Amino acid sequence: MARDYYGILGVSSSATEQEIKKAYRSLARKYHPDVNPSEEAAEKFKEVSTAYEVLTDPEKRRIVDMGGDPLAQGGQPGPGAGGFAGGGLGDIFEAFFGGGAASRGPRSRVQPGNDALLRLDISLEDAYAGVRREVTVDTAILCDRCEGSGSESKAQAVTCERCHGMGEVQEVQRSFLGNVMTTRECSVCHGYGEIIQDPCHKCDGEGRVRSRRDLTVAVPAGISSGMRIRMSGAGEVGHGGGPAGDLHVEVTTREHPVFEREGDDLHLTLRVPMVDAALGTAVTIQGLDGTERELTIAPGTQPAARLRLEEAGMPHLRREGYGDMLAHIDVVVPTDLDERTRSLLTEVREHCRDSAKVQRSDDAEEGLFSRLRNKFRK
Repeated sequence: MARDYYGILGVSSSATEQEIKKAYRSLARKYHPDVNPSEEAAEKFKEVSTAYEVLTDPEKRRIVDMGGDPLAQGGQPGPGAGGFAGGGLGDIFEAFFGGGAASRGPRSRVQPGNDALLRLDISLEDAYAGVRREVTVDTAILCDRCEGSGSESKAQAVTCERCHGMGEVQEVQRSFLGNVMTTRECSVCHGYGEIIQDPCHKCDGEGRVRSRRDLTVAVPAGISSGMRIRMSGAGEVGHGGGPAGDLHVEVTTREHPVFEREGDDLHLTLRVPMVDAALGTAVTIQGLDGTERELTIAPGTQPAARLRLEEAGMPHLRREGYGDMLAHIDVVVPTDLDERTRSLLTEVREHCRDSAKVQRSDDAEEGLFSRLRNKFRK
């Protein structure tokens, strides 16, 4: 179903171009992101600007009046509503032999602004808790002197006398095929079909100026490195005071001295002395939120073991719950032994029946090599 472009601007289908411009400027001032920063206002501003662009384009307005939507796929009202959608063979012969070239009409002075990209570096603690950061962006904003009109007196633009409002001029050139009609952009109005007689001294008639803006970026808890935050309407304001693009903030998380993130799980390496691994112990681990959690290391814990603390990892992004914390055990064997320690360890070895041997695949006990092999097979 075709959009009601007249209804969006609040004008009738018989409205003049001046009435359409007046309605647009009134709504643009109301919903412009610099005046109304809400996302609803930004969407409304884009909708109003799109309607203005369509209704100030003679060809697009003709399609609207015929019941079509010039911005729908194909850009035409369809078969039977006004000829061939893509132009017929007669159009080609007319262009080459003096019958007149197809006109695209003037382009709108109001253009949508470009999106902008900003990178933000945060710590893993910030990613855990969520944070609000102040950033400074160099961008184009609405000219406060002319309010986007481009005119010093805010007067309406006048129709270009050279192209008579078409935004393009036609010239006839001779060739071996006969008279060839060519169409090019009007050099006086630069394709707009209208001229601002008193350009704004601050923006030179563009309706926007370069400026630095301070913005607050809300980084949600659980965000991952490489994700982007979209700030609607915080990008560059378009030419002629057109709707602003969006600002995309790409988040990068710095490396942490203790934790390594994998999804929403946090991994750390726990160095455990050989005696503690054999007899068992408990270790206190401080999480990213400052909470201390006790991890129990059972007697006989083996090298490369992995212990899990459930719900102690990163928060899930925009949903309930947390990932887990996983401690990878690195059993530390002492190397610098005093006489007392050496004597005690010798006594332990003599007491135990185990001795060094080659591990076989059919042995009842699984050795370190087998555990590592099975780990890498997964």
